[in-house]
Amino acid sequence: MLLSIGGLVILLVSLSFAVSVGTVPVSTSTVWAILSNKVWPGLIEQTWTNGREAIVWEIRFPRALLAMMVGAGLAIVGASLQAVTRNMLADPHLLGISSGGAFGAILALLHTGMFFGLLTVPLFAFAGALLSTIIVLGVSRFADATSADRLVLAGVAVSFIVMAGANVLIFLGDPRASHTVVFWMLGGLGLAQWSQLLYPLTILLLCGIWLVARARLLNAMTVGDETAATLGISVARFRLAVFVNGALITGVMVAFSGIIGFVGLMVPHIARMIVGGDYTRVLLASALIGAIFLLWADILARTLMAPEDMPIGIVTGLIGGIFFIWLLGRRGST
Repeated sequence: MLLSIGGLVILLVSLSFAVSVGTVPVSTSTVWAILSNKVWPGLIEQTWTNGREAIVWEIRFPRALLAMMVGAGLAIVGASLQAVTRNMLADPHLLGISSGGAFGAILALLHTGMFFGLLTVPLFAFAGALLSTIIVLGVSRFADATSADRLVLAGVAVSFIVMAGANVLIFLGDPRASHTVVFWMLGGLGLAQWSQLLYPLTILLLCGIWLVARARLLNAMTVGDETAATLGISVARFRLAVFVNGALITGVMVAFSGIIGFVGLMVPHIARMIVGGDYTRVLLASALIGAIFLLWADILARTLMAPEDMPIGIVTGLIGGIFFIWLLGRRGST
């Protein structure tokens, strides 16, 4: 309980700082005064300019909330994939799911048009993530990659292939529009809008609740397929369901944030160090830590090269790469 309260306090402090920092600094008291006035108009006398209100409410708050959703979503996907593959190095980026989502988003942006309206990019991103997941499972079966380590290798190989396909789509697309897809290749939160936050929030809540409700099954999967089967679990069907769930979360998050790697790899390890191995706690802790981590990654992305925004994928890739090397060394020494 104390850990949960502490984590929520850190999240709120991080959110306050994320909204207040930037090219135009805004005090945290002003940030929360603006928020209070938006929720309860007239509650606090306005002492700030309309320009600062627009920066806080229209730009920074949606961006910070999207960072929290994406961080939480990718973290719980990584945790669930690590359980069903029994591989602590599994995450949606390494397994090619993020690449599939980016492929679908690029296809919609450059070649098909937005014929489903705002839902076009999320739907195509989910379809791409799901297709990439199916290919990874098919390759692992074809190559008889039954071990968890080889499954990750299959995912890395498919990720390279899918990204090559995405590059072909960019090459064949309109050169004047191709620069827009750099956002999806390098990751970023600068396109966050209030009108679009409902989609990632809905998917995160529905899929997150589905995973938490099956935490007992995830615990069993970490022991091994044989043990899980003796407990009455349909191992292949449940693993596929988790992969599809992960593809849905990842595809929708990629549609709004681009490819952000290593969050799903790092955060579940940190969560397990703090709360232990029970997946009821691991999933909830991963969501909380993932939200905090991506908030601070976005703060770094916005401040390191201010007034320019560094793609957040660069920040998470740098931190995640270092963490990955540390994790490999730790596994090798045990």
